[in-house]
Amino acid sequence: MGKFVVKTTKTGFVFNLKAGNGEVIAVSEVYTTEDACRKGIESVRKNSVAAKMEDQTVEGFEKVTNPKFEVYMDKAGEFRFRLKARNGEIIAVGESYKAKASCLNGIDSIRRNAPDAEIVKLED
Repeated sequence: MGKFVVKTTKTGFVFNLKAGNGEVIAVSEVYTTEDACRKGIESVRKNSVAAKMEDQTVEGFEKVTNPKFEVYMDKAGEFRFRLKARNGEIIAVGESYKAKASCLNGIDSIRRNAPDAEIVKLED
């Protein structure tokens, strides 16, 4: 079972979505308040289930409407994904992967873990 880990940074709050094995599968932007961070978590829960996939690594890829997972290549030539909410805001991003299959597994892991993941706040 996955979990969202909320932590304080120098400039606000962030969350990491961790899989049952403790691996980080997605990270958030920095939110100014803990309440906003928790709303971001709810958005990931809701949008990860409804999201379609737009594979930008394929020539002539089909654009899909939000919410969506965008799969793309970064400057280092590795595969990445980002989850966009219905309003087009990026609400979570994944790490870089050498193999596209691993990137797609990361997306599947979010879809499986996010809806029921508990929220844990790390204390300073």
